[in-house]
Amino acid sequence: MASLRLFLCFFLFTASSVNIVCSRSLPKDHIALFVFGDSVYDPGNNNYIDTIARANYYPYGETFFKYPTGRFSDGRLIPDFIAEYANLPLIPPYLQPGNHEFTTGVNFASAGAGALSETNQGFVRALAVIDLKTQLSYFKKVAKQLRQELGDAEAMAFLSKAVYLINIGSNDYVLPFISNSTVFQYFSKQQYVGMVIGNLTETIKEIHMEGGRKFGFRNFGSMGCIPLLKALVPGNTTGSCFEQVNELAKLHDAALTEALEEMEIKLVQFKYSMHHLNIYLSELTKNPGRF
Repeated sequence: MASLRLFLCFFLFTASSVNIVCSRSLPKDHIALFVFGDSVYDPGNNNYIDTIARANYYPYGETFFKYPTGRFSDGRLIPDFIAEYANLPLIPPYLQPGNHEFTTGVNFASAGAGALSETNQGFVRALAVIDLKTQLSYFKKVAKQLRQELGDAEAMAFLSKAVYLINIGSNDYVLPFISNSTVFQYFSKQQYVGMVIGNLTETIKEIHMEGGRKFGFRNFGSMGCIPLLKALVPGNTTGSCFEQVNELAKLHDAALTEALEEMEIKLVQFKYSMHHLNIYLSELTKNPGRF
């Protein structure tokens, strides 16, 4: 758990306790968590859209919740642990019926989603996703509601103290290789990564305009080494990784780091933290007993 605690401490939560507040005035130390992303962070939004990309059956959820929640996990997700360490309740999916209280935050993530609106849309019949642009539109609706309930000044203060956790883009890089896409006949790898990063940075800037100041990210590391992609390597009997995806992930990680460093200079009070997945996985495999 040591690395998990190190990962969580990056997000600078300061509230000792947080309760749902229905009045127009929030506690001075109140911190919320807003989450954007794909299946790594989706707490069940896909349960409420017409899609086959759902985790609403066993064995999902069997170890913690004891029932499938829509999380692509047998238990909790990274945002759930972060919420726990911040003394927040589990952050609910935005599309959950009756979810109209946003003062502890909300989760917009959708399994299968990409930074590119085209990713997974129509790839398989009934495989709908909530792409990043749509997730951003949902957040803007929440920000508008908060301004109406709290007033402009207090809503801006609330949104500026909140933490924005974002993990998206892996589906953009995997899909071309599992769908026989011709995208790389028209774009170089650098151009394609540039489109993904462009959509992601524009979303970050839009969140910043609404008041967001503190952001958390996870890079992709050796994404071509996940079992699905290893299985796509022709005649793979040695367990080798899918190096074309690893190359895209490496380009993405470098471009994202550069973009974040630039925004840290140009955007007022912009702060971010990056979790380096390769470093964590290396520590995990070399010292499993510590975890």
